[in-house]
Amino acid sequence: MSASQQLTLPSIRRECLSETVGTYLLVFFGPASVVLASTTLLTPFQAQEAIAGVFGLTVALVITFLGGISGAQINPAVTVAIAGAGRLGKDRFIPYVLSQIAGALLAGLSLAVVFQNGGAPTSLGSTKLAPSVSPLEGVLLEVAGTLVLALSALTAGSFLRTNFSQGILVGSTLFVLITLIGPLTGASFNPARSLGPTLFSGYFDNQFVYYIGPILGGIAAGLIFRMIRRPGKME
Repeated sequence: MSASQQLTLPSIRRECLSETVGTYLLVFFGPASVVLASTTLLTPFQAQEAIAGVFGLTVALVITFLGGISGAQINPAVTVAIAGAGRLGKDRFIPYVLSQIAGALLAGLSLAVVFQNGGAPTSLGSTKLAPSVSPLEGVLLEVAGTLVLALSALTAGSFLRTNFSQGILVGSTLFVLITLIGPLTGASFNPARSLGPTLFSGYFDNQFVYYIGPILGGIAAGLIFRMIRRPGKME
């Protein structure tokens, strides 16, 4: 093994651990807030704001404390966007996504242990479409929300110097998006966020919405950001 490989492997392992831990925290605390909100006397609007606050604050804190290691992407769709924008090494893409999936699965297992009744009626905080929203509309909403979220992550990583300021921007963006879109789709914008709760609760209705939509949104964000940063020049 070369000296460069000896230096790179420990770095990748550390970054992957960061992505696993960060994703775990998001996929545990966010859906847990959904479960807990359903047991309170909060109005639907108050519950939605509380959930949005937990998700936004968790993302802000994860970016603040882990951003210096891996960028705290904690979202396969954001990783797709960053890779599409040409800002992530090819050797990082698959390890990051696998680490995020691992974090999501561990979080789903933890939710199942903590809320042993399945977190009914929320199915461990699984993302669900409102009765008035069709699967196609759900996909489009998830595309739009993920596009905005991923662009905010790309902007934060490119133009803001501190992890704290990056966390505030991305966390605030997520808070607003969940407030606006949460009542319609559950506001996933993150395949890992949906994977953990749905797998361990057994709730699979329309879950393709939360994989197709965010991935398409991430691809679009990466392409848009690359075009803006390098107008007229695509690699």
